[in-house]
Amino acid sequence: MEGARLAGMVTLNRIYTRTGDGGTTRLSTGESVPKDNARVEAYGTVDETNSCLGLVRLHTAGDPVLDGILARAQNDLFDLGADLATPDRGKPLGWEPLRILESQVERLEREIDQLNGELSALTSFVLPGGTPAAAALHLARTVCRRAERACVTLAALPDEPVGPAAIKYLNRLSDLLFVAGRWANDKGAGDVLWVPGGTR
Repeated sequence: MEGARLAGMVTLNRIYTRTGDGGTTRLSTGESVPKDNARVEAYGTVDETNSCLGLVRLHTAGDPVLDGILARAQNDLFDLGADLATPDRGKPLGWEPLRILESQVERLEREIDQLNGELSALTSFVLPGGTPAAAALHLARTVCRRAERACVTLAALPDEPVGPAAIKYLNRLSDLLFVAGRWANDKGAGDVLWVPGGTR
């Protein structure tokens, strides 16, 4: 997509540009990188996580608490994608880059505590499943964990900075999605529990 940043707004002028046909893309800094670059992989997997949450929300519209939490997380994930697409190379950009903040991580922690406080005690590991919402939340959780791993891989590379709150955000979000999956299973009463060796 080709866009122009105007006073903090993004305007999408054209959807296809053909500029990526050769296997490269541009970061928000204007830097050209291969499409299989670790940074592109990281923010692409964040985008996958966001798409999973969009599917989850087809099943949570009747739960204002959970749906509100997920709506905020979707917006945060766009912030995170913008953060990852704009590496801090120590050069002036001409605009203030969007960064994930500690306050967003702290909000997730409060939301985890809010949901977890109403759940039944957990007596075994939980299998992904139960209600459609819970199953979709567990899928989103596993994709979120993959996004976290991609960001850890990126951060370990030389000269590939990742904001300090970015990985923390994904770690907390995956925890939240686990708790939310239990919440969507009748606050834990409908959890599908793992029975070790139960199929032998």
